[in-house]
Amino acid sequence: MTSLTIRRPDDWHLHLRDGAMLEAVTAESARDFARAIIMPNLVPPVVTGADARAYRQRILAAPGAANFTPLMTLYLTEATGADDVAAAHAEGLVHAVKLYPAGATTNSASGVRDFDKVQPVLERMAEIGLPLCVHGEVTDHSVDIFDREAVFIDRVLDPLRRRNPTLRVVMEHVTTAEGATYAREGGEGLAATITAHHLIINRNHILAGGIRPHYYCLPVAKRETHRLALVEAATSGSRSFFLGTDSAPHVDPLKEAACGCAGCFTAPVALACLAHVFEEAGALDRLEAFASLNGPDFYGMAPNAEQITLEKSAAPVPYPAKLETGEGPVTVFDPGFPLHWRVAR
Repeated sequence: MTSLTIRRPDDWHLHLRDGAMLEAVTAESARDFARAIIMPNLVPPVVTGADARAYRQRILAAPGAANFTPLMTLYLTEATGADDVAAAHAEGLVHAVKLYPAGATTNSASGVRDFDKVQPVLERMAEIGLPLCVHGEVTDHSVDIFDREAVFIDRVLDPLRRRNPTLRVVMEHVTTAEGATYAREGGEGLAATITAHHLIINRNHILAGGIRPHYYCLPVAKRETHRLALVEAATSGSRSFFLGTDSAPHVDPLKEAACGCAGCFTAPVALACLAHVFEEAGALDRLEAFASLNGPDFYGMAPNAEQITLEKSAAPVPYPAKLETGEGPVTVFDPGFPLHWRVAR
């Protein structure tokens, strides 16, 4: 197959940052994706409906955002008000609330430590059908970083869902076989996003033969067995899984540092990477479900009417290695193999 036409995809987990970075990276997602769930972990975080409204306006004013719909989220804190969340949802402004365990990832210091304190918000969300997007890692320093997702499921997520059985939950950027299995078996109220980079890299890519900071992300990539489990889940056609790129730009000096930032900037190449993975798995006919259909279905939205065509060329496509921004250069994710797929323009 040398071309594939699908409904225009959506990105159900995206970091656009703010300021000069927002100005530079928004077009990279808007070029291929119609809608995106926007992460709220700015400094300061997006915690109220008013914050989300103002941030949405900044996104819409960015270059290249004319045909792009940002779907806003609120950052769940122990001081979040259930009434404010419900009002922002009723307005059509907020489409999910994001749970960061405190200290789990970039700008997560304001996250949740005591889950009893957010129970009233979770109960209201269950009542109104507003999904909870979960960064699924424990932050207990006694737990190995490669085990933190699996431990989170047992210690936090499963008890939380038992306490709130009608709450709709998205396990974001799952990285383990355990996570994929739990999402698949969790029923209609549970789904999981999978990133393009977690379908391609394992922990050897980060650590073997030298440290490669541009492959470092959180949750960190795991063993090859887990990567293969993610590929199987993504290409299975199961409605439980859909694309959330977690494209997360950081300027090179912050990545290539003694304490480097976590995140892979995949927006410019995400669809090309996905097409490669699905083709290798013999599942190009299921790419549309993963990238364009399952996410809208879970969030109660219609799929995009517009279509795009992915084309495969004999010669590799010369994607840029870096994106220049007003804050400095950002390295584009390199899958480690030539990319032959592109979106036809």
